[in-house]
Parts: sequence; C-alpha cells; structure tokens
Amino acid sequence: MDTKALLKKVRKIEIKTRRLSDHIFGGEYHSTFKGRGMTFSEVRQYQFGDDVRSIDWNVTARYNEPYIKVFEEERELTMMLMVDVSGSQNFGTSQFFKKEIITEIAATLAFSATQNNDKIGLILFTDTIELYIPPKKGRFHVLRIIRELIEFEPKSQKTNIAEALKFLSSVMKKKAIVFLLSDFMADDYQHTLKIAGNKHDVTGIRVYDPKEETLPNLGMVQMEDEETNELMLVNTGSKRTRTQYAKQYNERVSYFTESFTRSGAGVISTRVDESYVKKLLGYFKRRG
Repeated sequence: MDTKALLKKVRKIEIKTRRLSDHIFGGEYHSTFKGRGMTFSEVRQYQFGDDVRSIDWNVTARYNEPYIKVFEEERELTMMLMVDVSGSQNFGTSQFFKKEIITEIAATLAFSATQNNDKIGLILFTDTIELYIPPKKGRFHVLRIIRELIEFEPKSQKTNIAEALKFLSSVMKKKAIVFLLSDFMADDYQHTLKIAGNKHDVTGIRVYDPKEETLPNLGMVQMEDEETNELMLVNTGSKRTRTQYAKQYNERVSYFTESFTRSGAGVISTRVDESYVKKLLGYFKRRG
C-alpha cells in the first residue's frame, strides 16, 4: 500500500473510531477500569468511622495509638492490545475481513484509553511475536498503532496464543488492562491464560465470520488452509465431513469461552456483520 493510500485509510479509521470512543466508550471505559488500582499514599491517625482493616499495625505499635494507611486511585493505567495477525484473520465472506473489524475495535479501545490519559501498547503475534510496541501515551502513538494494524506483513501465517501470553507476562511487570483480539482458532492456551489472568485484567474478543460456523454443501471443492497454505480436496457433499467440521469449530469456540471464564477473564464474541459497538458497550456496562 502506498503512503498516500495508507494515510487515507488511517485517517478514515481515526475519524470513525474516535467518534465512537468520544461519544460512547470514553465514559464507559473510565467507569469500568478506573479505580481498580490503588496505590499507598501516606499514614495518618485513626479517626472514628475509619475502616479498621486499613490500620497500619507497625506504625500503631511504634506510636502507641492507632494509625491507618491511606490509599489513592492510580490515575494512570496501561492498556495492552494483543492482536492475532495470522493467516486466518484474512478470511471474510461479507463486506469485511476479520482483520478489518479487529483493527477498528483495537482503534476504538485505544482512543478510549487515550481519553483517560492512559498508556497503550501493542503486541502483534502469529505463532511468534511479530511486533511489540511498548506502551506510550498520545494521539500520534495511537495513529502509529493503527498504521501497523493496517499494513503490517507477518512473517508467519500460523497461530500460537500461549506464546503471545508468555511474552505479555515477560514484558508487563505491572498490572495492565489487556484485550486479546483473535478468531481463537487455536488451542492449548488455557494454562498461560490463567497465569496472565492472575496478574492482568484480561478480555478476549473473538471476531468471526458466520460462514466459518458451517461447511456448505458444494460438492467436491479445493480448499486452502489460510495458516499452512496447504491445498486439499474436500467433499463438502459428505454429511459426515460437514458434521465433523461443525464439531471441531464448536469445540474451539467452547474452549475459548471456558478458558477465559475459568481464568476470571472477560469474553466478547462478535460477528463481522454485526455491531461490535453494541457488544463492547454491553460488556462495559455489565462490568461497570
């Protein structure tokens, strides 16, 4: 993509997603995530009505009268966007590819965080870490993130969510708000998700195409695996083949939902042809 076309596309996404974050998500994001982190500020003498659980017993023993710890809200939070850029994200049968919807959702979340003066970082992954942009503040930083989401060309086409979560745990030492965006056509990530979920506030956003859910009856069809580039002849006329396909697909979806729920993480699923705005808003309101 040439520079002019890229800038035009970045600007188009900025206008659309910034409007969403300004009018819809800014307040919801603030009420959902602000005030989760409390940092120690000072100690002061106990006053009637103070929470006895806040008593600092060491200081109390030293001065022979009760003192309590005072905490204040951590005003600055860090959002990490973890985005799957493997081959299967380039699938789309309606007017949008999964990749395009993921880019819009990520941009909306990033601008919502910017409104609250939070830092935003980006991890692009396949079965390896393709790109890491450390968390920073500001509009120009968000525009760089959007640019990478649009034009980045991954070296691999495969997916390994567990590897991405391990990397997150190694680079993010402080608690972060983490949004993991993928179609989650992967497995074996429950254990690493649990570790990440114990430390960070994690939400999985599954973006999928309705045509992926079932295999249509089209007779003998040559298909290409988006992640391995393997060509294969598939008899879609076979009921057994279609049943097996649906079973595998549903197992992956169930694994996604169960893994995130058991890890105490949030779950959002949105089709490419429906409003992700309603899905995000509903999620924020439930958590707020």
